[in-house]
Amino acid sequence: MKIGDIQRFSLIDYPGRICATLFTQGCNFRCPYCHNPELVIPSLYVETMADDEVFSFLEKRRGKLDAVNITGGEPTLQPDLIEFIKRIRSLGYMVKIDTNGSFPEVLRKLIDGKLLDYIAMDVKAPLEKFEEVTRSSIAPENIEESIKLIMNSGIDYEFRTTIVKSLLTEKDVEKIGILTGGARCHVLQKFVPSKTLDPGFMNEDIHTDKEINNMKEKLEKLVQSVVVR
Repeated sequence: MKIGDIQRFSLIDYPGRICATLFTQGCNFRCPYCHNPELVIPSLYVETMADDEVFSFLEKRRGKLDAVNITGGEPTLQPDLIEFIKRIRSLGYMVKIDTNGSFPEVLRKLIDGKLLDYIAMDVKAPLEKFEEVTRSSIAPENIEESIKLIMNSGIDYEFRTTIVKSLLTEKDVEKIGILTGGARCHVLQKFVPSKTLDPGFMNEDIHTDKEINNMKEKLEKLVQSVVVR
């Protein structure tokens, strides 16, 4: 596994659980507002952590941490992800994964193998704007398939959308809500420029709380629960 960094303690990355978060290197998207450019752009990569170092830490924290959150980058790009998660679970940890949903075949294997306890999928945009927002080539049907897989998995999950003013309109958020219609939980994340893949987005205008609440109200008509972070 290409682990670029580890957050050894978190109360916010896995709802209701104390977890460690592992950050994988590499992503097939180039979202300009991404706040982890060092995990996306190869020229910014640092030396990865050895698997043994990761598992030595997890072994020592047994009984003190509940879970491991695997994020990125995009974890489903990692060819040894399944075996890596099996090893984590053998230590008694719950596992959450953060994904962009572009590789449904990997998600299916993880779900069928009962290797996940929580899935968070970022739904970046309506399907017709996916390539524009992610600045990448993506098969829209893969996103749709991942959404359906997750909703039918029987596993705890959430969908998430980061609201960037110049990229997504209120109508776009409604279209995303139709895409995830009936979902258990959809999280709206207010974009706050702090570190971005495209430096130009450091000057991005941000939505007001009133604008975000308007989007929340419309999304609540389409999904079971909406959370603003």
